[in-house]
Amino acid sequence: MIRPTKHKTPRRPAPKKQSSNQKDPVGVYCRVRPLGVEDEECCIEVISNTTIQLHAPDGLKANRNGEFKETQYSFKKVFCIKTSQMELFQDVAKPLVDDLIHSKNGLLFTYGVTGSGKTFTMTGSPGQGGLLPRSLDMIFNSVGPYQAKRFVLKTDDKNGMEVQNQVDALLERQKRENQPTVVPKTPSRQRLDPEFADMINPEEACRADGVDEDSSYSVFVSYIEIYNNYIYDLLEEAPYDPIKPKWNGGGTPQRQPNQEFIPPQSKLLREDQNHNMYVAGCTEVEVKSTEEAFEVFWRGQKKRRIANTQLNRESSRSHSVFIIKLAQAPLDADGDNILQDKNQVNVSQLCLVDLAGSERTSRTRAEGNRLREAGNINQSLMTLRTCIEVLRENQMCGTNKMVPYRDSKVTHLFKNYFDGEGKVRMVVCVNPKADDYEETMLVMRFAEMTQEVEVARPVDRPICGLAAGRRQKNQAFKDELSRRLEERGGPVNTESTQSVMHQLLQNLPPLPASEITDPHDDVTLPRLIEVLEKRHKIRQMMTQEYNRAADMLKSMLQELDSSLVSKENLIQDQRGQLGEKDKTLHSQKTEIDRLEKKSKMLEYKIEILQKTTNIYEDDKRTLQQELESREQRLQREQTEKRRMEQRMQGMVQDTKHKWEKECERRVCAKQLEMQNKLWVKDEKLKQLKAIVTESKTPSDQRPAPDKPQRPSRERDRVPAKRSASPSPVPTGPPVRAVHRRSHSAGGERWVDHKPSSNVELDTVMQPILGSNAIKVSAPSEKALAKCDKYMLTHQDVASDGEIQTKLIKGEVFKTRGGGQAVQFTDIETLRQELPTGPSRKRRSSEGNTAQGGDRMEGDWTDVETRCSMAVEMRAGSNLGPGYQHHGHQKRRKP
Repeated sequence: MIRPTKHKTPRRPAPKKQSSNQKDPVGVYCRVRPLGVEDEECCIEVISNTTIQLHAPDGLKANRNGEFKETQYSFKKVFCIKTSQMELFQDVAKPLVDDLIHSKNGLLFTYGVTGSGKTFTMTGSPGQGGLLPRSLDMIFNSVGPYQAKRFVLKTDDKNGMEVQNQVDALLERQKRENQPTVVPKTPSRQRLDPEFADMINPEEACRADGVDEDSSYSVFVSYIEIYNNYIYDLLEEAPYDPIKPKWNGGGTPQRQPNQEFIPPQSKLLREDQNHNMYVAGCTEVEVKSTEEAFEVFWRGQKKRRIANTQLNRESSRSHSVFIIKLAQAPLDADGDNILQDKNQVNVSQLCLVDLAGSERTSRTRAEGNRLREAGNINQSLMTLRTCIEVLRENQMCGTNKMVPYRDSKVTHLFKNYFDGEGKVRMVVCVNPKADDYEETMLVMRFAEMTQEVEVARPVDRPICGLAAGRRQKNQAFKDELSRRLEERGGPVNTESTQSVMHQLLQNLPPLPASEITDPHDDVTLPRLIEVLEKRHKIRQMMTQEYNRAADMLKSMLQELDSSLVSKENLIQDQRGQLGEKDKTLHSQKTEIDRLEKKSKMLEYKIEILQKTTNIYEDDKRTLQQELESREQRLQREQTEKRRMEQRMQGMVQDTKHKWEKECERRVCAKQLEMQNKLWVKDEKLKQLKAIVTESKTPSDQRPAPDKPQRPSRERDRVPAKRSASPSPVPTGPPVRAVHRRSHSAGGERWVDHKPSSNVELDTVMQPILGSNAIKVSAPSEKALAKCDKYMLTHQDVASDGEIQTKLIKGEVFKTRGGGQAVQFTDIETLRQELPTGPSRKRRSSEGNTAQGGDRMEGDWTDVETRCSMAVEMRAGSNLGPGYQHHGHQKRRKP
């Protein structure tokens, strides 16, 4: 009995994003750092630009009984110790920055053992900038001329982007100027931080191609670290009690003597409306230059947790994530301001992740907090390996196992990238010294496995439907307007007017703090009134400037209207002339259309005639080929006919010669037959003479003849018809007929056609056709196609009751239709006869007479009876009427 299976509740699938069918593998690169000491043992050898080889160190060989093991690992590209930071950036990070500018996401890891050069690869050093500063420099070199003003694009708390108008953005800028910010104004080149002043040479600057000039861009950066599986914001400024802060005159928090700094609070991961993961409450700073972004990065870098271990003097104790977010907003139809629709804003981000190095506590001798940190680092890296393994298994084996992204903050934060949110690349940094051999081998295995994971290509973002080139057209319009104003005595250019307006807007005094905490405060309100009065005066000046510009524009428009009227009259005249020209053009166009139709018709007829000519030429070639083939066939048939005539002449000669022999044989047989008849007559005469002689003897001396008896039917039976030549009387037992070879034998191949009703007789002469003859029981065209001769065996019953076999022979030749025909040339008759006749033994009629019945065979031998039979019967004839008359014994008178 089969038990019914229980149906399990299917797991509800996670919401999937629409991804393209094309997938790309995770790009894994390998970088080998130089040895710290030249005499140190090396365990890594770079074989080619894509392959490295690991050699087991001598100590490890001794521990494993002298086993020598070499392992090779392949990557997308291998960078040797002489590779510069610029070459690494060109191959690894530049394509990701290019995708970022074109609204596509990217993720870049640095992975490896502690002390393998991950931080140097990501950050770099003065004069040798790493991937992060070069990426920022490329972004601002590409979108710098098209950046929007500060706070026009603003991030919200839900991983989205908002669009503000110019007035709100101006108020936001004035408000932020009076508050302490993470990032000050853009510093000049002379006052740069020496830590990143000379990080990138101007000759190594990069720029992206294909930047959309009809859009405005804003760059936002954020910097977080994942420490002990907790997320902390490195850009957060909270060293004071936020409940009751006390501010000094400079706008900074005032620290009391016994007040402690509040430790930073961990952040949470959340999912936005597009199912993308983000860090809730993370500080996102808008930067307008490479220097600003550098300063933000170094401020967060100084807060990152590092420690001194046995393996690395400055070992990272956390995973750092630097997020570059680029917002792209299209301009309006005029090409002057940003389109006030946040749904049209495309946001792309590039995550640069510097993973903490995996380490063994037996080597670092970590204790306390360092031991706890190492355990969390190794646990998060192990979770990353597990997620990669499950992804690889699902893709290669077609399974649907759940990927444990939530087991670690690193994998949970970047799970969207592995699900097809953007490109994923990894730089594996290795230290070639022998002490790191075992850990390096584990890193190589994980990196090689990561290459087998495929990530779906990101989908292209929708493009705004406005016309292209709006910014250039707007700039050209402004240039033309300034030129016209200059010609008419107006302002030199609009830039001066705009600069004046901009200067006036910038000179608006900021609003002071208007919070009144003391009822006897006589300073706040007068200061506020003074500021407002200044603002009012500036506003009146702006209104007057606006009215003056409006009047000037109005006069210009009136002049333009008058000129337009005169030009319209001229245009009307031109339109009348154009109407006449249009009629002429219409008639000419009609004639051209007619000629074109006629030309097309003629071309069509020419094409049809060409096709007909080609068909006729093909038919002509076909008929010529058929004629040639038929002439060749006719020549072959004539040759065959001449050969057949020669063969028939030979056959006629052979047949003639054969019949001549047959005639001679028949003449000889007739002569023998006549001689036999003469012999029989001589015998009869001798018997008659003997009878006459016996009749002359005295009657009393003769014995009284007995009454002749009627011979028996067996004795009177006529023997079977003999052949023309008399056969001798057999003296012994009959001899079995010996087979002879028929005239059918030859070197040709025969078709032996014997019906299924054919009777095999041993005494009939059998033709010998050879071993290659084909035997059939019914006519077969396939057999005729393979043979030259044909023989049909036909059997019927002769008049004397014996079986007569006829061998009908012919020749097989091919017909014009491709078939086979048989022309019969000979018939050979084979007949079977008994070799012996009835017994001729004579018996005495006396003493052997049957009593009271017919005589037995041999009793009918008296001379009188024989004489009477001899007189009435002809020699060689069958029993006639004389037998019925003289068949009984003569009655004697009493």
